[in-house]
Amino acid sequence: MTKQKTELLIGCGSNHTKRLATDGTKGWDNLTTLDYNATHRPTVVWDLMKLPLPFKDNEFDEIHAYEVLEHLGQQGDYKLFFAQFSEFWRLLKPNGHFLATCPSRNSVWAWGDPSHTRIMQLEQLVFLSQEEYRKQVGKTPMSDFRNIYQADFRTVFQEDDGETIKFVLQAIKI
Repeated sequence: MTKQKTELLIGCGSNHTKRLATDGTKGWDNLTTLDYNATHRPTVVWDLMKLPLPFKDNEFDEIHAYEVLEHLGQQGDYKLFFAQFSEFWRLLKPNGHFLATCPSRNSVWAWGDPSHTRIMQLEQLVFLSQEEYRKQVGKTPMSDFRNIYQADFRTVFQEDDGETIKFVLQAIKI
């Protein structure tokens, strides 16, 4: 008997469509939804700006975040950026995946939506990898945030079609 994946959809709103998959599946296995708005009827009502999130360590195989990261924090608030990704890493099982979509910086929706408070860029993903810190700090202009960020992700997929960025990160845990 195959064990079901545990999946978390954050900032789900009323749309629970699976947009990205690591294994090609279109449907959910064992889905938990989270949103701050109770009228969307999520499994858990919670504000994503309030950390820690109300789940156990290593609880999920996958976390999905579709059109939500651009609503969290402020552009340039690097401490919250790293705190949020550290929290996502905490919730993921070893080798679990974080799958996300956001408006591309080239999209009219990036700043056109008055509720967007930051732009996510694929270039930011390098700062979520401990291997990249080891390779680049002191050799390139890469800033070193390891004093506040110890989580570790490996980028397994990234794409920017000019309207939407999509990316998949894998949680590296030893």
